[in-house]
Amino acid sequence: MGLLDKFKGRSGDIKKKAADVADQHGDKIDQGLSKARGAASKATDGKHDDKIATVEQKAREGVQRLGDDKPGGGTSPRR
Repeated sequence: MGLLDKFKGRSGDIKKKAADVADQHGDKIDQGLSKARGAASKATDGKHDDKIATVEQKAREGVQRLGDDKPGGGTSPRR
């Protein structure tokens, strides 16, 4: 069994753990995304704020999907 086969066998476990983290710590993830957006904006002197906002929104949507995938989930951050 190769490394890729081992990863494929564990991908369900990994996704479940990620969904648990997104569900339990959604508020902290939300704060981290906001802080990262501010740092990126500052580092680029606001030149790329539209792109940064798009990336932040996509990350929030990804976290939301993880939280929604968990049975009884859906408490991850929304904006």
